[in-house]
Amino acid sequence: MMNGQKKRGGPKIEPFRHKVETDPKFFDKSWRKLHDAIREIYNHNASGLSFEELYRTAYNMVLHKFGPKLYEKLTENMKGHLEEMRTCVEAAQGGLFLEELERKWNDHNKALTMIRDILMYMDRTYIPTNKKTPVFDLGLELWRDTIVRSPMIQGRLLDTLLELIHRERTGEVINRCLMRTTTKMLMNLGSSVYQDDFERPFLEVSASFYSGESQQFIDCYSCGDYLKLAERRLSEESERVSQYMDVKTNEKITAVVVKEMLANHMQRLILMENSGLVNMLMEDRYEDLTRMYTLFNHVPDGLTTIRSVMMSHIKDTGKSLVTDPERLKDPVDFVQRLLNEKDKYDNIINVSFNSDKSFLNALNSSFEHFINLNNRSPEFISLFVDDKLRKGVKEANEEDLETVLDKVMMLFRYLQEKDLFEKYYKQHLAKRLLSGKTASDDSERSMLVKLKTECGYQFTSKLEGMFTDLKTSQDTTQGFYASTSDLADYPTISVQILTTGSWPTQTCNTCNLPPEIVAVSEKFRAYYLGTHNGRRLTWQTNMGNADIKATFGNGSKHELNVSTYQMCVLMLFNSSDVLTYREIEQSTAIPAVDLKRCLQSLALVKGKQVLRKEPMSRDIADNDSFCVNDKFTSKLFKVKIGTVAAQKETDPEKLETRQRVEEDRKPQIEAAIVRIMKSRRVLDHNSIMTEVTKQLQPRFLPNPVVIKKRIESLIEREFLERDKTDRKMYRYLA
Repeated sequence: MMNGQKKRGGPKIEPFRHKVETDPKFFDKSWRKLHDAIREIYNHNASGLSFEELYRTAYNMVLHKFGPKLYEKLTENMKGHLEEMRTCVEAAQGGLFLEELERKWNDHNKALTMIRDILMYMDRTYIPTNKKTPVFDLGLELWRDTIVRSPMIQGRLLDTLLELIHRERTGEVINRCLMRTTTKMLMNLGSSVYQDDFERPFLEVSASFYSGESQQFIDCYSCGDYLKLAERRLSEESERVSQYMDVKTNEKITAVVVKEMLANHMQRLILMENSGLVNMLMEDRYEDLTRMYTLFNHVPDGLTTIRSVMMSHIKDTGKSLVTDPERLKDPVDFVQRLLNEKDKYDNIINVSFNSDKSFLNALNSSFEHFINLNNRSPEFISLFVDDKLRKGVKEANEEDLETVLDKVMMLFRYLQEKDLFEKYYKQHLAKRLLSGKTASDDSERSMLVKLKTECGYQFTSKLEGMFTDLKTSQDTTQGFYASTSDLADYPTISVQILTTGSWPTQTCNTCNLPPEIVAVSEKFRAYYLGTHNGRRLTWQTNMGNADIKATFGNGSKHELNVSTYQMCVLMLFNSSDVLTYREIEQSTAIPAVDLKRCLQSLALVKGKQVLRKEPMSRDIADNDSFCVNDKFTSKLFKVKIGTVAAQKETDPEKLETRQRVEEDRKPQIEAAIVRIMKSRRVLDHNSIMTEVTKQLQPRFLPNPVVIKKRIESLIEREFLERDKTDRKMYRYLA
């Protein structure tokens, strides 16, 4: 048909005019058949039924427009059967109640499956068209309303379930299979039924149970034992859920147990005296610490609280360690204790706290805090490295030494005054290199690489220059002996030529060397200045050493390894038998402090007394006399005589080192100010302070007062000027 025109001609379809007559009792007969079949199904007699015939009957009923009536009758019929079932369930006593409920539930489910199959045509046509509940779901709703939520069953069912769970919590064995069937039934009836009729009351009762249990045990359990109980309870609840509850209940019951057993007692548990976190840390109780970390990970702010208490404890123990006067007497032991503490907490964090970054940061922050409470930490760390890199100290293999150096670098990172460490490290390195006591060149260079990686080339350039000088000196000495022929009658010398600026040399008056040494040293001076134009040589007699052969009155012969000062003193006794302190001082011109230490080491150190002192007292007076100890003996042919010296600096030396460091900082602070102002052009006072501190922090923490003075100095020298309107603003002058 097109353009609204009727199509003419062709065959014509006429409607079927003959009226089909249906039996007036068709519905009643058909329903009776279905009614009887449903009764047989509920009575477990379904084996004799013809399901094909029953399906056809239901099919014809729906086809003849009896769908609404069939649905209504089905509802009434099932409800009647369920009411009979309810009576049986209500009559069940004690432990048989759940068993009867389970039995009837299984019966109803089987019946529903068969009824649904019989009424499949209605399920597919009438029900969707009329927005009715499908047959199987209808059966579940009727079960819910008629049985589960009946006044006589609903409360009893909940009480029974909760009672069984309580008994299981207190150690009894219950029928978990029955519990699983019952809770699964509630889940099948819909999530709201499971939640309203079981889960919500279950969580409330659980909260009450664990609140009471926690109050009971926290008073008589140690923290570790209480946490074991909490861990066990969490595990039990999780396992209980997996056995006979909805998987979503796990998160909810865990939250309840965590709140009642842990969160509500968090402070008390963590701070518990004699068994809390601090006690666990002190006694390295890894298992308890792991348990605490894992459990409090579920508690809001739990790990934050643990971290905070741990930090306070580390700061307190660290403070007592670095401020204890007894500990400060031995710098090597002092640093070793710091390393032991660091190892201890590194292990705890790695093993028990899952290598948690926030805990590692807290540990670093705590160490940085207390290590800088002692302003001698830079000196002590340098002394520790010196001890490890010296030859003859605990012959450790290089791998172990490397591990120790890596650990020391961790402490070095915490130092705020890294430039002070550099000052001391340079002094100690110089002594090691010049005395030939360095354990290994590889280890020394490895330490330099670590420092360079940490602080940059500028930090280590002078230290590297020291190694270069030693190599050059070796070549120069070889050249001197190769080019000078008349040296056979002179003592053999090995000269270390140190570049001023690279070495921590102090200006000192050259002492009076023995004539034999003066002669050969002048020859060397002439050779060196002849090959290097425009250079100056100044002998550092306070830094050298010598090997001298000695024959004593008892005929014993020895080779003595001594310092340059000690050599100068001993050589005087070739021409004199007895000398007073005043005479020795005048002859050698050695500074008084050094001379007294030198004489003490020659006359007072047991087993090394090559001189005799009168009177035999430790202190040395001007009129004390010295002579060669003719009775000197030693099992060794080569005898090393050290200098009596404090390992640590004296107070005046400390003050001098500190002043030198402060002076060295001034140009660095000025350079930072100029760099900042050059890029910013105009900046206020507080911003300069912040920027300068930030720039110099990797090397040292600048004092705000010093920064202010350096700004004033730069203004005087016209690098900067103050703003004319705002005195707190500075301008850069190009």
